[in-house]
Amino acid sequence: MALINHLILVSALVCYLATGGRISIACLAVVLYCLLQGSSTLPSTSRSASSTCGHSKSPEKTFSSPVKDESSYEILPNGAVKLTRSSNGNKESPMFKRKDDTKQRKKRVPKIFKANKPHSPKFKEGLTATSHSLLDSNFIIFYSSLTGSSAKAATTLHGKLSEIATNKPQLLNMDEDVNDLEDYFVNTPDLKNLVYILVLPSYDTDSPLDYFLESLEETSNDFRIDKFPLKKLAGFTVLGLGDSESWAEKFCYQAKLVDKWLSKLGARRIFPLGTICIKTGGEPKINEWIDIFDETLKDDDPMLTENEPEVSIRDLNNEYDDDEADVSDDTLVDVEDMGRMIAKTKEENEISQVSEKKEMVAKDSPTFKSLTKQGYTVVGSHSGVKICRWTKSALRGRGSCYKFAFYGIRSHLCMETTPSLSCSNKCVFCWRHGSNPVGTTWRWQVDQPQDILNGALEGHYKKIKQMRGVPGIVSDRFNEAFTVRHCALSLVGEPIFYPYINEFLQMLHAKHISSFLVCNAQHPDQLRTLNKVTQLYVSIDASSKDELKRIDRPLFRNYWERLHECLNIIRTVQSHQRTVFRLTLVKGFNMGDFKGYADMVESALPSLIEIKGATFCGSSSGNGNPLTMQNIPFYEECQNFVRSLNDELNSRGLEYGIAAEHAHSCCILIASKRYYINSQWYTHIDYKKFFRLLESGEKFTHMDYLAPTPEWAYWGSSEGGFNPEDVKYNRKEEKEKKRLAREQSKQLEA
Repeated sequence: MALINHLILVSALVCYLATGGRISIACLAVVLYCLLQGSSTLPSTSRSASSTCGHSKSPEKTFSSPVKDESSYEILPNGAVKLTRSSNGNKESPMFKRKDDTKQRKKRVPKIFKANKPHSPKFKEGLTATSHSLLDSNFIIFYSSLTGSSAKAATTLHGKLSEIATNKPQLLNMDEDVNDLEDYFVNTPDLKNLVYILVLPSYDTDSPLDYFLESLEETSNDFRIDKFPLKKLAGFTVLGLGDSESWAEKFCYQAKLVDKWLSKLGARRIFPLGTICIKTGGEPKINEWIDIFDETLKDDDPMLTENEPEVSIRDLNNEYDDDEADVSDDTLVDVEDMGRMIAKTKEENEISQVSEKKEMVAKDSPTFKSLTKQGYTVVGSHSGVKICRWTKSALRGRGSCYKFAFYGIRSHLCMETTPSLSCSNKCVFCWRHGSNPVGTTWRWQVDQPQDILNGALEGHYKKIKQMRGVPGIVSDRFNEAFTVRHCALSLVGEPIFYPYINEFLQMLHAKHISSFLVCNAQHPDQLRTLNKVTQLYVSIDASSKDELKRIDRPLFRNYWERLHECLNIIRTVQSHQRTVFRLTLVKGFNMGDFKGYADMVESALPSLIEIKGATFCGSSSGNGNPLTMQNIPFYEECQNFVRSLNDELNSRGLEYGIAAEHAHSCCILIASKRYYINSQWYTHIDYKKFFRLLESGEKFTHMDYLAPTPEWAYWGSSEGGFNPEDVKYNRKEEKEKKRLAREQSKQLEA
């Protein structure tokens, strides 16, 4: 069949060429013919080859036919239909067979993560002995006293210990002699074989010991400090004095807490804690405790004490057990552990007694008695008011204070008060001799600002009424004095420390009472959020870190950083305020480096700089750095200091000038040249305009309520800042006049 096809093709091509056809077309026909023949023979060849070889056979895919289900139904009596389905054969084909479901699946459980068990070093008992005799130790006796009982007991202990000890003991008042607690209870003094003895009272009201306890707790919880900073001590003991009849629950609780915290800080207890009731035991019990303690010091035998165990790597690498992880410690308690838990609960209750809110100055506290004796009226639980001596002087027409010469405040219309009797400094020149509370955080009850303002005005007016019988009172001024127009928040303590200071200021301004607020540059957070005041003071008492620590004795550890943060706030956030730097000069403390003060002025750029010589108010020995008249600068010395400071500021391109003075108060004012307008100083305040601007709600600055300074207040004036309308009264001259008058009258009678 194929041969015939070939012959037909050849015959056709020959005929085509013979009749004149093209050779190219003939060739193309041959090629197409061959291709068609090849495609038709290829499948049969492949199939025959595959069957001929016999080496492999294409797998034949087999699929199971679907299984037919047989269904039936049944009509129930209630009319419902019950369907029943049955199946023949396997449900699934062998090709898609599932895993054996008869095998039990593994139960899923939460994944357990293993971690190192936290290690808390426990104390274990053991016998310890010192390498030296305890009598050869260096003893420091600390005491805190408000009524004198603890001071007397500490003095007795110091006397008896001096007789038997090799080295003379030191006696330190914690409230006055210890400038920085860190020097003794974080960084111990560089003395060999140091032993601390603490004689501490306990009071139901707030006392300086509360700050001491707060400091010990902070030290214990501060991760930056060694966990056991007092382990270098050779030992310690505590003697607590209290009143078990009046305060049975809190009897000597502060001494107990000090004993506990000192032990936690690594100190070694060498004698049991003593707790003596002053009423029932008194001096005989104190002497008995001291005698037994002295005898114990002579005994160098080893004593049973608690030692901190060394932490081993094995202890640190202990891991939680999987079984233990599922058991809650709060649900299962061994009987043996119940006693320990009860003791822990009791200890926590003791700690909570310290943290509970107290009155800053309770009516039955020694602080209250001390402040009222000084002429204060304690308002509520933490505020106070006192009539100023310049208020009394102005009522008698004998002159006003420097605030009248500098700023136009009439002294008989001024109320001196504070919403916080507590302070964060213990300045050596403080007029209050350290009798007010101290602290770095507000830990007391808080009185409402409206109650404080009402109480302060009531207390002030009562003091004014008491002046009605004093000879020389000017009736017009006496009547005016019952409408307070100015409030000096600078009495004592730290007014900005009060939590509601902004609300208190707002209430003052609502009554058109101007506000002069003084702060000690130790509370930057409160200063940053302070609202508008008439004038804002910042006390700058030293030009270097060491001087500031020596003269202000701040309680904050970062006192220098806090001061500079406040300076930055004065220049930025509070730049709209009328700001005043207040420098109190104390000879021998802070009058040497005026360039350092110039650095601070350049940093903050205050509106005014007030330089005042310290006032001697009797002995300040209670502050730990006793001031005498030798530390009080003469007015000429203050003038020289002001000239040097002003020249230094001008040499730096800072435009300041000496504006006013009040020679009687030993006070001089340096003002920014912005206050020098048309050859006249404008340091006084237009108080009516201040309140108009404040009530308008518009933004304004200290330059918007200026008033001219009278010429009699100018620097270098003949009046020296004394108001010519008043009459100068010299007490010594008046006494001398009266003495001469009496002698003349006697001579006439003779």
